[in-house]
Amino acid sequence: MSTWPQGYALREWTEIDSTNEEARRLAAAGEHGPVWLRADRQTAGRGRRGRAWESPAGNLAATLLIVPGKPASECAQLSFVTAIAAADAASDFAANAEIKVKWPNDVLANGRKLAGILLESASGGDGALTFLAIGVGINLAHFPPDTEFPATSLAALGVSVPSPSAALSQLAAHFAKWYEVWMTNGFSPIQDAWLARAAGLGSRIRARLTHEETSGVFEGIDNTGALILREAQGRTRTIAAGEVFF
Repeated sequence: MSTWPQGYALREWTEIDSTNEEARRLAAAGEHGPVWLRADRQTAGRGRRGRAWESPAGNLAATLLIVPGKPASECAQLSFVTAIAAADAASDFAANAEIKVKWPNDVLANGRKLAGILLESASGGDGALTFLAIGVGINLAHFPPDTEFPATSLAALGVSVPSPSAALSQLAAHFAKWYEVWMTNGFSPIQDAWLARAAGLGSRIRARLTHEETSGVFEGIDNTGALILREAQGRTRTIAAGEVFF
């Protein structure tokens, strides 16, 4: 699968502040992509909700700059496209591990976080996206200890660890395939593919929202990607944003 996908450019750095920041700068300078940006090391990597994202040398830190030409609400679905692609790439390298996706945009290996995804974008006056940055971090050689949700790495799984460049080649190839599916057929096949890889489906989970926590049975995701939770007394609730714990 590792043939570099046609039509995607690649830029690489030894060190950079953040590949997502570089995507923002390139977009401001008129770059539309698709272009993958990869750095050996980020000095100011970030994760969801503004958290710092550890990105030591040996791990994959990359961002895809793209302008899909679809409404912002639909482009949010690309976190699921990316999660599927990252899960498929992880499976290529760790064939014996249980690779799952965790709502909304993490990849797990044997129940621990292996990869995270961060989408950032800007819209013009007409509401259309002027750029979309899809940041992906995959723990290849290292993982951060003492995280709230336990983490792991390919090295910790005891498999042969690919170089960040090789890992990106796999990721980019899988992404291009699933992105084409999404562009051609919409979210439905992505929803099916994501649910086929979903961690915790049918089990009790805890969901942390902005101002509250709730728990219930994880029933799936709807046709927008929102989480479907069956709370007490059989009430069904859809959650558009939050964090999930098993």
